[in-house]
Amino acid sequence: MPILSREQPRPSGKESHKARRMAESFGVDAERYDRTRPRYPDALVERIVAAGPGPDVLDVGCGTGIAARQFQAAGCRVLGVEPDARMAEFARGTGVEVEVSTFEAWEDVGRTFDAVVAGQTWHWVDPVAGAAKAARVLRPGGRLTVFSHVFDLPPALAKAFATAYRRVAPESPLDLQWQKRPSDPYQALFPRFADGVREAGGFGEPERWRFEEEHSYTRDEWLDLAPTSGALTVLPADSLAEVLEAVGAAIDAIGGGFSVPYTTLAITVTRTGAA
Repeated sequence: MPILSREQPRPSGKESHKARRMAESFGVDAERYDRTRPRYPDALVERIVAAGPGPDVLDVGCGTGIAARQFQAAGCRVLGVEPDARMAEFARGTGVEVEVSTFEAWEDVGRTFDAVVAGQTWHWVDPVAGAAKAARVLRPGGRLTVFSHVFDLPPALAKAFATAYRRVAPESPLDLQWQKRPSDPYQALFPRFADGVREAGGFGEPERWRFEEEHSYTRDEWLDLAPTSGALTVLPADSLAEVLEAVGAAIDAIGGGFSVPYTTLAITVTRTGAA
């Protein structure tokens, strides 16, 4: 999943899990993705590990293994499920065990886990089918936790991105109406998760966790990261270059760099009853 910004486009509404072309486009440059994407707060990883009944973690949409490696470092045994074979190959090269499949179609063959996690990926999963699959593979007391980074770009940079993207991809179905999003990012990110787990059954009530950090970027660092956004992975090379040129000019105009507060939002539910 792209890093979520209220200034960046994203698939709209409840149909994002059907946007398979974008969902499986991130492996176009797996090395760049792994190198530039921000890691998750250690406090989040520690809290998930502490809340679970054991060390076995299933990472849904594990990508290049960013979160998986963090859980491994915390003492967990991790299995990744990833639909993009290019991302899975990269993750395996870093020591993560990965099976290539969408989560809905993945064959669990009776395996169970203490935690199911999804970093930046759950909106690519059918909310009800995914929750039902998680309930089936979680041990009693295990947790399903999904989490995403949210941040606000400087207004000039956000405007440059939106203007350039509309110019190069006027027919894009992506939602560019970021300025109309609710002020509480949970309202934009997670209602479908809560609805999905309630419909699937087998879980308690969702809890919300929040972690705050700040990241600073130079012009070159941001332009290195930007092409890993789902909005840009599907663009032709010339269109991508046009967007990056506009964004780079906007960064130059604000001094050649910027800092952004990152909020990592998590929603978590506990598996109830018998497995």
